[in-house]
Amino acid sequence: MSDHRSEFPPESHPPDPSDTQTAEGEDTFVLLDECLSTLPDDAPQQELLYRLRHRLLHEGATQERRDLELKKLGAVVEKLTAPANRIGTLLDVPTEGIARIVVGGSEFYANIDPRLTSDGLKRGAQVLVNEAYTVIKTLGYDLNGPIVKIRDVLADGRLRIDQEPGRPGSFLGRGADLEQLELKAGDEVRLDPSHRLAIEHIENQEAKTHILDEAPTITWDQIGGQKEAISSIRRAIEYPLLHAEKFARYEFEQPKGFLLHGPPGCGKTLIGQATANSLAQLVADPSTAQSSTSPISGGAFLHVKGPEVLNMWVGESERIIRDLFAQARERRKAGLLPFLFIDEAESILGTRRAMRSYNISNTLVPMFCAELDGIESLQDVVVILASNRPDLIDPAVLRPGRIDRKIKVGRPDRKEAANIARIYLTPTLPFDHDLLRAHNDDAVAVSDSLIQDIVTHVYRRDDDARVLSIRLRNGRRETLYRSDLLSGAILASIVRRVKERAIERSIQEADAGITRDDIAIAVKDEYAEGGILPPDDSAEEWLKLLDHHPDQVVSVSPFRKSGVERELSVRTII
Repeated sequence: MSDHRSEFPPESHPPDPSDTQTAEGEDTFVLLDECLSTLPDDAPQQELLYRLRHRLLHEGATQERRDLELKKLGAVVEKLTAPANRIGTLLDVPTEGIARIVVGGSEFYANIDPRLTSDGLKRGAQVLVNEAYTVIKTLGYDLNGPIVKIRDVLADGRLRIDQEPGRPGSFLGRGADLEQLELKAGDEVRLDPSHRLAIEHIENQEAKTHILDEAPTITWDQIGGQKEAISSIRRAIEYPLLHAEKFARYEFEQPKGFLLHGPPGCGKTLIGQATANSLAQLVADPSTAQSSTSPISGGAFLHVKGPEVLNMWVGESERIIRDLFAQARERRKAGLLPFLFIDEAESILGTRRAMRSYNISNTLVPMFCAELDGIESLQDVVVILASNRPDLIDPAVLRPGRIDRKIKVGRPDRKEAANIARIYLTPTLPFDHDLLRAHNDDAVAVSDSLIQDIVTHVYRRDDDARVLSIRLRNGRRETLYRSDLLSGAILASIVRRVKERAIERSIQEADAGITRDDIAIAVKDEYAEGGILPPDDSAEEWLKLLDHHPDQVVSVSPFRKSGVERELSVRTII
């Protein structure tokens, strides 16, 4: 038997396979360099060996680039043929490194890639899951998803929502961004794709339209006339704050709300805004702060017109009423005194009638009364109603304990009309030069003279000033003139017409100013155009302008331009 050691010379050893590639790569150039060093400089073989050495270097670099491209191609092929990752929703992280997820409607307890930070692991966020169901990446919240309305909020924070009619409701958890947010019934939230969690609160943009950014800046001095109405409402709202100790000694219960009623255009809205401004300043005054049960830093004004509440969908109008009071209470918690001003209140709080068919007033009035009963006093929420047909408002709304104060905003008399006109026709306006010379260049005297002209033209009692003839139930017939239907809005419009005529004339004549003729023409045009008066065939609209109770009016007869009366019966609308 032969010895394996005989296959190699005694002084040599078998080559190491791991060094073969390196040895071959190094020996090739080493041998070439040794050959080149043994040759003389003028040997013809030297050029061939140099060319061979260059070719080997070039082929080596080409092979390295080819290997790199093959490696990249292999990585692309591996990526394209790899199984797709799944997208799931993170429900919870019960323990460190473990996630409770839902993928395709099924729940899993999955491992979390240790390289992920806890900041991105939010409840309700989307996560990327590999084929081994390991959470390998967070994708944030999905931007899409259904919007649902909250029916109730449980004590543990879960939300109850209603499904389609006839189907039972369900409970939802909260996403990470909603855990500390105060939600209430009626709010809208957006769900995650799995419909398991609420991840976004949808603000009600429609409700924001009723809220003014700042409390009104109208002051009592900016309201012309209406001294009696202003005095009544100031005593009702300001005295309990200015003299809180005296009211407490008499155990006087402060009012919850007010009704401002009277003909249109007489300043009900302005009085409501001035009320809000006055109360906001009082409650923000440290000297009156002790009269409030909690600190108040200012006011918030919610202005709502009655028809804006009406909605064709059953239950939607009631929801708007609830939201209005909820918004008012939220602002009270924020340290503001909210004022809920509802204009044209008769449109939503009309008298309920016994009928089998659905009537919106049968549900809106009870909802409003229920919300109103939850208000303690004007230190909680101040409710102000305005209406030119108080006879159409349900008695349940106007009973004591709800709307406690009824304040009539009547038409201005001669003195009040002059005060209203003085607000708009100021001495700073440009007047006609002849007028100024006639009054010794005294602009105040000219302004007072023109204001008296307006009052004189409006309070004329001739045939041209007749507007309406009414017949009462007692058989008496009355003729109403321009002054009987006068309002602050009409006076403001007359002065506006005066200014328009003066501006138009000043465009042609640089030195033109307001004249007496402008006053006469403006008054005539204001009543002749009929924009302030209802159509001749609208008896119900005429009733809104009258100071008489509608039940006492049998018919109205507007005077046409020709002076002929046309009697309109109102029996059918009473």
